[in-house]
Amino acid sequence: MMIKSLLMVVGGLLISLPPSAAADQTIMGAGSSAAAPVFQVWAREYQKSNGSRVAYDPSGSSGGMKKIRAREVDFGASDVAPPATELTVQGLVVFPIAITGIAPVFNLPRLGDTPLRLTGAVLARIFLGEIRQWNAPEIAQLNPGIRLPAIPITVVVRSDGSGTTYNFADYLAKVSATWREKNGVKTTFAWPEDFLGVKGSDGVVKGVKGTVGAIGYVDFSYIADNNLSTIQLKNAEGEFVKPSNASFRNALSSSEWVSNGSFNTTLTNISGKGAWPITMGTYIVMPLVTENPEQSQHTLKFFIWAFVNGDRLVQDSNFVRLPDPVQSSAFKAISSIKDKAGNRIAIAILAAAVNAVH
Repeated sequence: MMIKSLLMVVGGLLISLPPSAAADQTIMGAGSSAAAPVFQVWAREYQKSNGSRVAYDPSGSSGGMKKIRAREVDFGASDVAPPATELTVQGLVVFPIAITGIAPVFNLPRLGDTPLRLTGAVLARIFLGEIRQWNAPEIAQLNPGIRLPAIPITVVVRSDGSGTTYNFADYLAKVSATWREKNGVKTTFAWPEDFLGVKGSDGVVKGVKGTVGAIGYVDFSYIADNNLSTIQLKNAEGEFVKPSNASFRNALSSSEWVSNGSFNTTLTNISGKGAWPITMGTYIVMPLVTENPEQSQHTLKFFIWAFVNGDRLVQDSNFVRLPDPVQSSAFKAISSIKDKAGNRIAIAILAAAVNAVH
């Protein structure tokens, strides 16, 4: 179906790709630490096939947005789609690249491989600082037969501006009126003083692994490599599910992303059998009118290559590929990027991609 999405954008216009970049060409990006694993894989394979280098700074979604607003990088990556008003004011365009999920992770070695269950309401109370012990009645009732340790809960949270935090909070706000009223949905929070604040997804991993009794939240792509234990959550259907690519796809398949190709809504607490309740998209943000058309072409060539060639690489990185209607919407967003003269600079690249896969 990829070829159909490309043809819809270029309208069957098959022309040659401009000369390729020099081998030492570097594309600069910054932002989402959740997306860092897939960028690492893409960058490695892209350099092998095209010679261009992709340098990515996982400074967090807020950091990536700050840098792309200041035009300090070629692209920003965020786990939150900026609102249309901000895109217009800042002269930016957004498109999604992949789907992932956020997993609450914990460190209770005594439990071994025993699954631990929580509801969204109980999870919210833990992150509000209202439930402080692992053997609290609210947790014990959800886990009959498990001998929970009588130790304090150490809550590990992001101290930097984070799209992961935003989506985590978006979920909690949907399942907890108290969270919604006290905290709302933001990329940063004034957490309780005894919470352990860290920077980036790597910081959460280290904080949870290094602290017995810890709980935190991190993108799913960090789970396997770091041998983290994940919470099973009760979803909107009343099922206890675990985070996985399959459960992310189940949430995605019941969303507006699939039904109409839009990508501006969050994917949290989606109703659907087997759906993971904290599924999220990750996005690229670029200038709508570029000051440097040649460099922007190199950047767009990388992302178009990733869409055409990167489905396997996305899945190998524990992300989920975009559904075809959303890929089509992404290509339309990419094709809208122009130079100062109004020329759409991605058309030749999209057309060459059509030729390559036709």
